[in-house]
Parts: sequence; structure tokens; C-alpha cells
Amino acid sequence: MGDYLLGIDAGNTVIKAVIFDRTGRELAHACEEGHSRVPCPGHVERDLGELWANAKHVIRTCLDKAGIAASDIAAIGCAGHGNGLYALDRDGEPLLGIQSLDTRAAGLVEEWATEGVGDRTYPIGRQRPWPSQTPTLLAWLKRHRPEVFKRIGTVFFSKDFVVNRLTGRRVSEVSDMSGAGLLDLAARSYDSMLMDAYGLADCMDLLPPLIESADIAGTVTQRVAQETGLAAGTPVIGGLFDVVASALGSGVSRTGSASIIAGTWSINQVIIDGPDLDGPVFMSSTFDRTRYMAMENSATSAVNLEWLVREFFEGEHAEELSPFDACCALAAAVEPAEDDPLYHPYLYGAQQDGHARAGFYGIAGWHSKGHLIRALLEGVAFGHRQHIETIRNAGASFNEAVLSGGGSRSQLWPQIFADVLGVPVSVAASRETGALGAAIAAGTGIGLFADFTEGANAMVRVDRHYRPNGALAAHYHRRYAFYKDLTKAMTPFWRRLSAPRKMAAGVAA
Repeated sequence: MGDYLLGIDAGNTVIKAVIFDRTGRELAHACEEGHSRVPCPGHVERDLGELWANAKHVIRTCLDKAGIAASDIAAIGCAGHGNGLYALDRDGEPLLGIQSLDTRAAGLVEEWATEGVGDRTYPIGRQRPWPSQTPTLLAWLKRHRPEVFKRIGTVFFSKDFVVNRLTGRRVSEVSDMSGAGLLDLAARSYDSMLMDAYGLADCMDLLPPLIESADIAGTVTQRVAQETGLAAGTPVIGGLFDVVASALGSGVSRTGSASIIAGTWSINQVIIDGPDLDGPVFMSSTFDRTRYMAMENSATSAVNLEWLVREFFEGEHAEELSPFDACCALAAAVEPAEDDPLYHPYLYGAQQDGHARAGFYGIAGWHSKGHLIRALLEGVAFGHRQHIETIRNAGASFNEAVLSGGGSRSQLWPQIFADVLGVPVSVAASRETGALGAAIAAGTGIGLFADFTEGANAMVRVDRHYRPNGALAAHYHRRYAFYKDLTKAMTPFWRRLSAPRKMAAGVAA
């Protein structure tokens, strides 16, 4: 058996390949950015030929950098963004790649909401329809693009496409399929009643054979070996939904462990023993053969700081600091006060309200850039807290969390998370937690590790720990209450603000 594991992480735009040794040390890394195309408003697609070309490029580049023999790679694991819709045609050739940023089916979701479709899907799959969800997009294609729909032979996900190209096998696995609301979560299987609720009763044959995350999907083909430098016959596992992979790659593997990802999306997830919770948790996804992942997510996290830096701070920082570090330094210099400004992190809407907008509130003449940046950092943490409260109210509990994603790279932001959430927060040493989680699953799949927990213990290292500042507990409790009250007060205004755009979109349609 080889000494190394290859993790591949296929995001919405960037695909990464990382080679790790058995202790989690990163030997080599390569990434390639792809291109999204927007054929019309709300449609976000990618060329599958480019995705595969980029995958081959990063694999070969990573192997070249590592300077190891291809036979030293013991196994390959793939992670990838969930939902969207990736399709092969009936001959097994690439047909369509719709990304999880796509909103073309928003009107269908509104229609289904009035018809109570979510009341039928949630008891089975623990999800209600949303625009970028895979079955929702498939139903949209069936209604609006019948000529494309008729050509579909297989529906799966971004990492499944990479696995398919590597091995020639047409499979998917439980974490992605459940993350898209396509499984009876308790039974861990496809369900005809669930598909019927989406209006897809005639589409069961489009769903590929289902395996578990660490099951071996196939092996690298001779042709792919020639194209990538990999060794033919190298095992490739089923892989993982990327947020589940990131949790595993940050060391979250035990029941009751919590993973918080502060990236473009606010991801908040807790490992639970059973699929039944006492409340409408937005997403509950399988993690391994016996346990589940309770999730609450929205596009309300570090994307806010990215926007602020891009629009107002690029080029306005000392040469020795990145603009992100410079912003956090300004925020760190501010002493928290009761009348500090507040910020809503709704640049791209809120989970339950697509009309919601971002905004700073309560600015006074004595406030500085640092006050506004700190308000943004706190507002993002408050958004995460809302999601976590939903999970806790449903019955999932935890008393510490691991933070990953771009937000974890700051020295200040993890402390704010610990203070706002009231629990200790750790930051994993690896920045490539998705690829590392896929590599851990690959090691588990070939028997290198007895289970996911043993693999995480062997390959994950903690970089920093943050404990809540008890002196700020009451302060953040009050500010969070203000944040929620302000959200309620702004809701009717947001709807009025969005009305002209919604009307214009209706006329254009």
C-alpha cells in the first residue's frame, strides 16, 4: 500500500488536488479556476469538458510537485459542492453542469410553497425545495427545457462527475444525495414517494447506483492514468459533499461535534446519531453509515468581508498586510461598546427571506472604519448564531466547535465567534479541509484507518484555541437581541425595496 492519499475538492469554480501523507502533512497542492457562464439572468452553468480538463491538470501538477511515484498514492477521495445539477447523457457523455449558485427555479419554488410541496418532502428527505436544489432544477428542466431533459441519462454532482471520469463508473453516494433532498434520510435510500412529491416519479432511472462515502467506487482507468500520471488501478472512493468533507477535515467526527464554516456560505453543522429532530432543520445530511449531519446554511458569511474589502479597501493597506488582515487589525483596535453600529449580513438575501438586504445601522459621527468592520464581523457571527439556535432548538446539542473557511484565518474573527456563540472555538491547522476530509475518507475506504474518527485523529492538527470572554457575554446577548429586533423591523421595508426589481424581472420574463 502506498504512503500517500490524494484529495480532490471540486468547488463551484476552483478545483484543487492535494497530496497528504498518513499524518495529514501536505506534500503538494495544485488548483485551477474554472469559468461560469450565465446564458441568461439567474442561470449559472459550467462546461464539463473544462471541469475535467482542469481536474486532469491539477492532478498531474500535484504529482509533479510532490516528486513521488504514482504507485505511492494509496487511494483517491473526491469532495465537491452539493446541489446544482450535473448530468450525463444516455450514452454516458457530459451533458450539463448547473452550479449551486443558479436561481432559475425560484418561481417554481414559490409555486410549490403555495401547493405545500415542502410539507410532503420534509418528512421523508428532511428538506424543503429551494432554487439551487438538484430535484428542483430537474423539475424545472422537465417543464421548461424538455429537449434537454429527454437527453439526460444520469443526474449526480460535481465530485461524482470527477469520479466518473477517473473510473468510468456511474455512481453517487449518500452525503451528496441526502444533501440534495433526494433520499429517504432514515432509510438511506431513494424513495419513489419523495420523487413523486417533486413531480419526478418518472425519473428514478436517472439516479445512479448509491454507495456509501468510503465505499470504493472504482479504480483509475488505463486511459486516465496516461492523461494524469496516476497509476492505473488506484482505488477511488465514493467521496463526500464538500461541507461534510470540510467538517471531517477539520477534525469533526464524533457525535455532538460541531463544524462551523465561515466561507461564502455560512455552514453550521452538528453530527447526530439519528435523522429525527424536533424542528424544521433546513438540511440534515448523512455523514457515515450510522450517523447524520444536522445543518443550517445560508450565503451570509465571509462573503460580506470579501465584498467590503473589494469595494472599499483594495489598495488601502500597508504592504506587509493583506487587505483582509488590515481590516481585522482596524476592528481589533476598537473597544466594544453598547452603542456600536450593527450590521445585517444579507448581501444575497437571508435563508428565510430572499428580499433581505445588508445594511449598517446606528452609525454616529464618532464611529470609524474599525467600528464598521467590527460590526460586520459581529453581524456575520450573529447570522451563524441564528442558524445554530435553530439546530439546538430542534434537539441537537454541542458545547464546542471547530471553525474553518476563510474566516478562520483571521486572528480576531474566531474570538468573536467564541464570544457570540458562548462556546470554545478551535481552528484546524490545514486550510484545505475539504481535500483533507476526502483524503481521510479515502484512507478509511481502503482500511488504512478503522473508521472516520481514527482517520481524523491521525491526519488533523489543531492550530489555535479560543475561549469565550465571559466579560462580554451579557454585551453580546444584548446586541444579538438588537440584531434580531432590527431584522424584524426591516422586513417590510426590504420587501418594498425589492418590489420594483421583482416587477421588472416579471416583465422581462
